[in-house]
Amino acid sequence: MSQRRDPFRGFVDSISEWNRMREYGMYGPEQPSGQEEQRRTHATAWIPNADIFARGDDLVIRFELAGVREEDIDISLIGGVLSVSGERRSELDEEEVHFYTRERSYGNFRRSMNLPEGVDGSKISASYEDGMLELTVRGAAGYPEPERIRIGDTSGRDR
Repeated sequence: MSQRRDPFRGFVDSISEWNRMREYGMYGPEQPSGQEEQRRTHATAWIPNADIFARGDDLVIRFELAGVREEDIDISLIGGVLSVSGERRSELDEEEVHFYTRERSYGNFRRSMNLPEGVDGSKISASYEDGMLELTVRGAAGYPEPERIRIGDTSGRDR
């Protein structure tokens, strides 16, 4: 079996991952009292998990968005950056309930990631079912290796 080049090596959305690690380090897998210490802001909004894989020549990105309504999801592509944002709303009247444990996060979310060079919106399709958003980027897994430039090479190209 030939080894496929990972077009997304180094692709992780750093800001989202830093926020996730910071929150995990501060609180562990659950909040200490079951309640959040402070209101979430854009910087501390919940961050959906994502899987990124190749299916043939296509790149597939799946986001776990349990409890998010399809109409509350926005997908955009600007300057090669794919962004998925939206909001998960609580179905409970929070003034009428007292939480003993609250592990699910609510509110706004956003994930942004750079796509391989040359991808435009016409190559991306989206589907949403059972809390799973799947984006398929046609042909994005088959992008060629980057052109290497050697130090001291006056032509600027790898020989």
